[in-house]
Parts: sequence; C-alpha cells; structure tokens
Amino acid sequence: MREIFAALRAEIASVTVARQVGRIIELGRGTLRVTGVEGGAGLGDRVMIRTRQGDVGGEIVRLSREGASVLADSAPEGALLGDAVELVGRATIAPDDSWVGRIVDPYGQPLDGKPIFRGTATRELRAPAPAAAKRRRLGGRLATGTAVFDTLLPLVRGQRIGLFAGSGVGKSSLLAGFARGVEADVVVIALIGERGRELREFTERVLGPAGMARSVVVAATSDQSPLTRRRCAWTAMAVAEYFRDQGLHVLFLADSITRFAEAHREVALASGEEGNLRGFPPSTAHNIMALAERAGPGPEGAGDITAVFSVLVAGSDMEEPVADILRGVLDGHVVMDRRIAERGRFPAIDLLRSVSRSLPEAATPEENALISEARRLLGAYDRAEMMIQAGLYAKGSDPLVDAAIRVWPALDGFLAEAAPDGVADSFRRLAACLQR
Repeated sequence: MREIFAALRAEIASVTVARQVGRIIELGRGTLRVTGVEGGAGLGDRVMIRTRQGDVGGEIVRLSREGASVLADSAPEGALLGDAVELVGRATIAPDDSWVGRIVDPYGQPLDGKPIFRGTATRELRAPAPAAAKRRRLGGRLATGTAVFDTLLPLVRGQRIGLFAGSGVGKSSLLAGFARGVEADVVVIALIGERGRELREFTERVLGPAGMARSVVVAATSDQSPLTRRRCAWTAMAVAEYFRDQGLHVLFLADSITRFAEAHREVALASGEEGNLRGFPPSTAHNIMALAERAGPGPEGAGDITAVFSVLVAGSDMEEPVADILRGVLDGHVVMDRRIAERGRFPAIDLLRSVSRSLPEAATPEENALISEARRLLGAYDRAEMMIQAGLYAKGSDPLVDAAIRVWPALDGFLAEAAPDGVADSFRRLAACLQR
C-alpha cells in the first residue's frame, strides 16, 4: 500500500498549479516564434502549444530577448497567431521499478495499454556521466549465450561496444539474443525510429516472454517527430541510470545510434546550426559521445551499465560520420557482413574486422592462445579464399593455409553456435575445432 501511495503522491507533486504562458507571434513549417516565455525559459525546455485542433508539445530550440523559437512535436495544423503556448519546464523523466516488463514512449507513457506508475523522483534526460576519476574499472567477463562472444569477442561488465551493420543482416535478432542471454539484472532497450509494425514483433516474437520479463523497452517509431526520436535515447539512458544507481547491473541496448544522430540533425538544423560533416552539424559528435560516456562502470556504491550501441552502416562504410565518431569512444566494435548473412550464417559477424578491447585481460593465457590461433587461421583462410574457391590453390603450398582449410568449416560453424553451458564449455568447443 505504501508503494501505491508513494506513486500517487509523485503524480500529485508533478501537477503544476501555475504556468507561464506566451503567445505565438510567427508561424512557419519548421519552427514557431513565441513571446512571453523567454523570461523563465531555458534552452531545451518543454512547452505545450494550445491550438484549436488540440494540444501539441514542443521544445525551445533558440532563445533571445525578443522571444523563443519552438520546434513542435508534430505539425501544428490549425495554430493561429496569438494562440497560447504554456511553458512546461525542464525535460525530465521519473522511472519506477514497476517499469520492468513494460513498453513506454520517450515521455514515460505506456504503449502496452496498461496503466503505469510514475517514479517518486525525476531525473534529467541529459545527465552528465559519472566523474571519470571516481569510476570503477571494467568488471568480469559476462556469459552471453552466444559462443563467439563467450570466447573470441568477450563482453565484460561495464563494457561499451558498437554493433555495426547494414539493414537486414540480423542485427535486431542479435540484440534480442543479448537481451535474453547476457548476465544482467535489468535490460533497457531503446528502439529509436523503428518501423511501427516491428515493435510488437520484436517484443513478442524476437525478444520473447523471457527477454521481456526483465526488460524496459523505450520506443519511438519512425513517423514521430525528431524531438521524440532523439529523446528516446536520452530517456532510455536515464532509465538505465535509475537502476544503476540502485547498485544493479544494467544491460543497455540502443537500436540505433544512426537514427538518434539523424533526429538530432533535424533538430539542430531547425534551430539554425549548419551541417558541415556530410550534412551532420558539429554538435552531433558531442551528443553521441556524451550519450556513450553515460554508460560504463559506475562510481563506488553504484552498479554498472554494459552497453551495446547499434549503428546502421550503408555498404559497410565504417568511415561514415556516425560510425567513425562512435567507434572512437567505445571499448570494442562488432562488424556484421551482408555476404556472411547471404550464405546463411547467423550472427553474420566478420570476426577479422571486429575487436573487443577487453582483451587480453578478459581471458586467461590459455584462452588468449586459443583466440590468437583461431584469428590466425581465419586470417589465413581469408587471404587465400579467392584462390581456394577458384581451385588455384595447391595443397601443400602453405602449411598455414592447409591448416586453415582443414579447420575452417568447423570454425565457421562455431561462430554461429549458441552457448547454453557457459564460457568454459564454449572454449572447450573452440579448442576442439582447432584440433581438427
């Protein structure tokens, strides 16, 4: 009962008795010009635009002595000069323990048709990362339920990795596998700019009841405004920080940072910033890095956020701006290749282009030796593959290539295996593959 009343008190406390009200003085397709709120408003504050066709939310993207520029959440059809604009205040979120197992939007409203409790304390959407000098080091290796990540690309507690993939190569399935299999207390999933029809399919079929039971899904579909899509990533991270501050280990999955960056680009250009990095404004790099830095090991007394950020890379271009920015601040990157997916091996990970910066500390000397040998043989096969496929390679020409040809089918199959029995069993199977 006390919990119910606490939630009720939080709802009552969130009600504002009086709000500052301004008026629209200029209308455009991109932004609205509002006067009367500039005295108490801050950059990024939320507003509510009262139109004859209904209320529309918005955000202040520019301030001056003459007024504020507001970007609306949706086209304010029916808005008139002189319509009221209420200042709502800072963009915050109030997560609660009861959100586990739920699907919410970036404003904390339920998307699964059931009522939801507001938490007793609000959190800033764009909170700073923990102080660098007070953060703990990376923790121990995590079992993931996938053989390749239990061995060759280890994931450790507090690590941040990037998942770089084109569309349709199994990225969502791999993320769902992480949500089901990685050791964590809570999983927070940010679905940024996803197709609307895929939300239910992802939560019910791909993620499944087992994954959903320990997850909070924050979703913003592709038809929603750039403000909402950008806010999706910040809301999900704030939820992850809420559970981290309780001492829990949180797995944070974001799909995708590319859509977050694209949403930020729309907002930044509307607010007057120029695009000069292949169309992206200069603030894109800071926003991506600031989001990534909020994940990772927590300070003493708090938990950790282990994060997987997916990036859509067209044509496997790892040098495009979003991929290049994110790769520089992460503790590893995983590259998925369409050619591998097309021949039916999932997850379609290109091991030779993927790196986990938790090595060599995350493995014993014996395990590191197995990892090095597997990479050496896969590299030899990759270099000679064209000659092998064309029938131009003569057996005995190179002992290393001969060994690579012998173990390649088993090793390639190992990269697609599940790991239901943990890390030690995965290494035993890897050793068996290399001894063929």
